Amino acid sequence: MASAWRYLIQNRAAIVSRNLFQNGADPVIDHLDHIVLTTTDVDACKDFYVRILGMTPERFRQGRLAFRFGNQKINVHERGKEFEPKAHLPVPGALDLCFIASIALEQVIAHLQEQEWPIVEGPVERTGATGPIRSVYVRDPDLNLIEISELADPRT
Repeated sequence: MASAWRYLIQNRAAIVSRNLFQNGADPVIDHLDHIVLTTTDVDACKDFYVRILGMTPERFRQGRLAFRFGNQKINVHERGKEFEPKAHLPVPGALDLCFIASIALEQVIAHLQEQEWPIVEGPVERTGATGPIRSVYVRDPDLNLIEISELADPRT
């Protein structure tokens, strides 16, 4: 099994270039680097993404705020003070995001309860990008829908 994984990792580019999407186009996109979240309240937004979700705040060019998790980040724009270029309609509360947790979903639920952050729905079974997931849903301070998930055992 280890040799199969090693082959896949070493030959990733060749495998990807041979696999065509259903529409016949060659893959152009590899992964998501960052998204931009527009908020009405930077402090409340930071509290949620740092204290509740455990992301790492960081500052980059001109003091801009971002929240880092894994190899991705969320860049923050304050409504009315967005950086250019920006989305055509940068609206707080319009996002529906799904994050895969680094801990068991039961621990996520316990953490949310400790922090007195309301769960909107869940735990529920859903389908993620790579297969079955178990999820809970919460809302951030701008009312974006945030799904926190764990990969489910596909055999169950």
